[in-house]
Amino acid sequence: MIKFEVDQNFQTGSFILLNKPYKWTSFDLVNKVKFKIKHKYDLKKIKVGHAGTLDPLATGLMIVCTGKYTKQIDTYQAQVKEYIATLKLGSTTPSFDLETEVDETYPTEHIDRASVDETLKVFLGEIRQRPPAYSAIKIDGKRAYEYARKGQEVEIKEKILVIDEIEVLSFKNDVLKIRVVCSKGTYIRALARDIGIQLNSGAHLIALERTRIGEYNTGQALEIEDFISYLENL
Repeated sequence: MIKFEVDQNFQTGSFILLNKPYKWTSFDLVNKVKFKIKHKYDLKKIKVGHAGTLDPLATGLMIVCTGKYTKQIDTYQAQVKEYIATLKLGSTTPSFDLETEVDETYPTEHIDRASVDETLKVFLGEIRQRPPAYSAIKIDGKRAYEYARKGQEVEIKEKILVIDEIEVLSFKNDVLKIRVVCSKGTYIRALARDIGIQLNSGAHLIALERTRIGEYNTGQALEIEDFISYLENL
C-alpha cells in the first residue's frame, strides 16, 4: 500500500512517490496532485513540486512534495538516478526519441554484442554531454524545445556528468535495452544519440523508465489513480 516517508499531512507537508504515466508531462502529474489535495481540503492554494522532470514519453518514479517538504526538492534532485532505456539502433530523430519522426537511417550490420559492450565502457565515469535541442533548458528566457519546434537552431553548451553504471539488459534485432545509473542532469536521450555515434551508426530512444532516485524506487511508488483513491478515502 502507500509508503510515505513522512506523515500524510498534505497541507503542511508530505512526500509522495508516484509512477508518472506515459504521455503525461511532469507538470500534468504535479497539477493533478495539487488539484486533488486542494479539492479534498477545500484549500485556495498549496505548494506542490517535483524532484526531477521526466519527458512526456518516459514513465517511472517521480518524487512529489507538498507544503514545507518542497524545500527539500533540491536535495532529492541532486541524488543519483537509475533508468531502464530502450534504444533503436540504425536510425535517428531530431528529438532523439519518438516525439519526432525518423530523419536519418544508418547501417547496423557491423554492430554485435561485443562492440556494444566495448562502446558502453566509453561512457563510464565522467563524461561531457550536449543536451538535446528538444529539452527544457532555458536559452535567453525561453525553453530550448520552443526554438526546436519552430525549426530554429540554438547553441546548447555541453555539461559534465557522471555515469556510475551502464550495462546491457538485452540486445536483439537492433533494439538495445540498457540500465543506466547516473548523476543529476543526465539526458538519456542524448546518451542514446552518443551511443549511436560511438557505434558508427545512429540511435534513438524508444522507451524510458526511471526506476530509482537515491534510495527510493518504483516498487515504492503509487499509480496516480491509487493515490487519488487513497486521498479520497482519508
